[in-house]
Amino acid sequence: MNPFEMVIGIVLIVTIGSILRARYQAKHGIIEDEDYMGNKTQRLAYDADKDRMAQEISDLKERVKVLERIATDNSSANDINRQIEELRSR
Repeated sequence: MNPFEMVIGIVLIVTIGSILRARYQAKHGIIEDEDYMGNKTQRLAYDADKDRMAQEISDLKERVKVLERIATDNSSANDINRQIEELRSR
């Protein structure tokens, strides 16, 4: 085996290894980050905090809808007070 074939073989092995590693990480939802110092960290793409924050955002959107409706409706003062108290109790 001449040196040129050996270099081609090494490059081929490294390339296949990096492809398999990237495929494994993508399959299991692993994201690799690199900071400005070159330090690599890995994290999962799926996080329980994401679900919690998504739920909180949807709750807040629902409250904003109700508040917009209260502000634009021509309701009586008692009805507005009742709706505001309902929002506070949530």
